[in-house]
Amino acid sequence: MNSAKIISDLKFIQKKGKEIESVFDDLAALRIAVFHDYPYLYEGTVSYEKEYLKTYSNSDRSFLFTVYDGEKMVGATTCIPLKDEMAEVRKPFEDAGLDINSIFYFGESILLSEYRGLGLGHRFFDEREAHAGSFGDYNLTCFCSVEREENHPKKPADYRPNDAFWTKRGYIKDSSLEGFMEWPDIGETDSSSKKMIFWTKSLIQ
Repeated sequence: MNSAKIISDLKFIQKKGKEIESVFDDLAALRIAVFHDYPYLYEGTVSYEKEYLKTYSNSDRSFLFTVYDGEKMVGATTCIPLKDEMAEVRKPFEDAGLDINSIFYFGESILLSEYRGLGLGHRFFDEREAHAGSFGDYNLTCFCSVEREENHPKKPADYRPNDAFWTKRGYIKDSSLEGFMEWPDIGETDSSSKKMIFWTKSLIQ
């Protein structure tokens, strides 16, 4: 399929704060679909997702950028002031003595597989960095990624991490900022702890 045609057929929508509630169902379904794959292997539920997403609708400065193909959400990315995020996201920065009031946290950056390779990953970062920079009082952006063991049994043979892409975007992997999150892996009913490593980038040019 022609990539130019695909891009021209897509619809881009921005929402902020409380507005994000209007697409909770679409965003929850997309998160469950994409995070089901390695390395997250997430066994998600819509009810849990909608509860989690309230973090974003409760923040005045949160931002959602979505991609629709017709009536279907096929991609999305979010960001939020770090001080408004959950405790487990804030903790590594608080433990390191960093000012969380000056940091913007980038949440998910997710696309269904058939829409990858069209430059939308870069668009997601552009949109979030522009939003974070628009306030003028944040000097650092960050996000985190799950750390799985190298020989994980469910790791696909052709799996390629996003490290090179993130590095090209100017992000630095900071292994000293280590956190933990819990979710059930595929086939599990109970959540288990996962190690998360943070990547950071200065907003000050």
